[in-house]
Amino acid sequence: MKNSNPKPPDRLDLTATMELDIAADSGDGKSPLPRFSMVAYTGGPMRVAGWRYPVVMDLAGLAIPSQSRPIRFGHDANSGVGHSDSIRVQDGKLTAAGVVSRDTVAAREVVVSAKNGFPWQASIGAGVEQFEFVKENQSVLVNGREFTGPLNVVRKATLGEISFVDLGADGNTSASVLGNQANQENIMSDTDNTAGTTTQDTVTGTTTATPAAPPVQAAASDDTTVADIRVRAAAELERIAAIQKACGKDHADICAQAIKDGWTVKDTELAVLRDKRPKAPNVQVPDNTVTGAVLEAACMLSGHAADAQKMYDEKTLNAADKRFKGSIGLQELLLEAAWVNGYTGRTFRDMRNILRFAFSQDVRADGGYSTIDVGGLLSNVANKFLLEGFFSVERTWRNICAVRNVNDFKTVTSYRLIGTDQYEPVAPGGQLKHGTLGNESYTNKADTFGLLLSVDRRDIVNDDMGAITTVPRKLGRGSGLKINDIFWTAFLANSSFFTSGAKNYLSGATTGLSIDSLTVAEQTFMDQVDSDGKPIGLMPAVVLVPTSQSAIGTQLYKATEIRDNTAGKGAYPTNNPHTGKYRVEVSRYLANTKYAGNSSKAWYLLADPADLPVIEVAFLNGQESPTIETAAADFGTLGLLMRGFHDFGVSLQDARAGVKVAGQ
Repeated sequence: MKNSNPKPPDRLDLTATMELDIAADSGDGKSPLPRFSMVAYTGGPMRVAGWRYPVVMDLAGLAIPSQSRPIRFGHDANSGVGHSDSIRVQDGKLTAAGVVSRDTVAAREVVVSAKNGFPWQASIGAGVEQFEFVKENQSVLVNGREFTGPLNVVRKATLGEISFVDLGADGNTSASVLGNQANQENIMSDTDNTAGTTTQDTVTGTTTATPAAPPVQAAASDDTTVADIRVRAAAELERIAAIQKACGKDHADICAQAIKDGWTVKDTELAVLRDKRPKAPNVQVPDNTVTGAVLEAACMLSGHAADAQKMYDEKTLNAADKRFKGSIGLQELLLEAAWVNGYTGRTFRDMRNILRFAFSQDVRADGGYSTIDVGGLLSNVANKFLLEGFFSVERTWRNICAVRNVNDFKTVTSYRLIGTDQYEPVAPGGQLKHGTLGNESYTNKADTFGLLLSVDRRDIVNDDMGAITTVPRKLGRGSGLKINDIFWTAFLANSSFFTSGAKNYLSGATTGLSIDSLTVAEQTFMDQVDSDGKPIGLMPAVVLVPTSQSAIGTQLYKATEIRDNTAGKGAYPTNNPHTGKYRVEVSRYLANTKYAGNSSKAWYLLADPADLPVIEVAFLNGQESPTIETAAADFGTLGLLMRGFHDFGVSLQDARAGVKVAGQ
């Protein structure tokens, strides 16, 4: 990675917009807790302590170990606020939602201050694993947006925690409180030490009775007398005594939970009765601790995914390993998801019904909502294996092209700033002369490329989990091969692009790659002129060679001395004037006979694509990697469907950005 900064901190704290949503949970006999939602990171540049230049985090490289991450106050591990239950990357932003579940001073301050209208902000803490520095006047596409240097781009990081902060690096962020005043007061009623409260849900209109909470640090208010406090304290002691009597010595765990959660004596007696009932065999009872994250982790471990251990927290990995012993079958995955969503069958005989429950997002038969959508789960798993396949093929194209972000599939036109653009003397009186932009334009457009594959009934019957990992890898590899195919077809169709008349093509017996031929190509490149006949002012940066020229290309770049042992000339040391000058890129496509314009001898001297591109790749909405989606097959097919698609386009740009050398 290029980097002119000193080594920055390994920890990155970014500040963004947050919303605290004060709303009651559905009544379940427990005190309602506040929920929050936030835009944890907006995808833009941030000023971060310890970094000299602004920082942009590439959300495509952010590892989220678990949907449940700690929520803190001011990044202080001793000031917990709650936990998240949903973390998503959407529209180039990182969003999170969760519950204020900690009973701490910090948690109470966050809720009360939000109730009073304080504009909280959110800040994420992430461990930096890889970053790059973008130089001044260079541009880069990150999170679907284009940024200009100087700045740092964090390419790989792991999300640690999210914190409430009162003032972050971005002073324009704000927070708003949702829900009405009555609802907020009910949320905080667990600190009022009353014998019981009634919560009015402003969304559904239902009323939920809340059990009494134990008196903690009770203080008499204007309308509360000492006698009232004594009555409530006596009632609480009677409740605890009755609960202890109902539980006896054999149900200490129920007793502790009943006292802690404010159960009534009747609720405690019912719990004791249930505990006394004969237990069904374990094989008949699905494991209710299985979550979407645990199933996803089990799939990744089964597929031996790279960095699987870094994608999930230790608790999730341990649960996946303990429950599935490091390997989960396809039938087992579908059954687990179906059970969580209300399916009551115990075998895999009714495959269609199992698929319906596993892919369901509707209300369950017991009145609850489906909590696992195996389609979304498999899409998450498949996308990780898709990227493994996508990055497994040659990516030389990415190092010699410019990248453009387009918003649709229409042809886009760009103009080079070449023409009468030099400064002119200012006449007396300060009147400036009008300059003109050149009329040299270049076009490009994105198209959609995709493929549909299926995991059919035979794969499911055979319990082949490999189909879930192999198919995405194939789709990813197919996308990587396709972009190479389109790119190099366009690049090698350059017979009218590099010509002797344009003074960017060299041929002859002395053009084989060597010190002398590279010197001639360097001079030819630097002697190129613009439409006014003046120097373009660019320096070459890259030598592009086929595989047969890889060794001599590397030697010219790294060696400080090259010996000429040609017969009759004698062996003598020759200093290499090109040491460290031009980065060498090697592509196997240049000499492949399936592509028109191929050659095993020809090589190219190119400008840095950030300065002037010889070729450009356009990506729809800046999405450089393909996307995969998973769903249950339609009625006519038994199985699962996976589709991968990628939106991009390739076009040659400015011929003055390179020189082609025939090499023979």
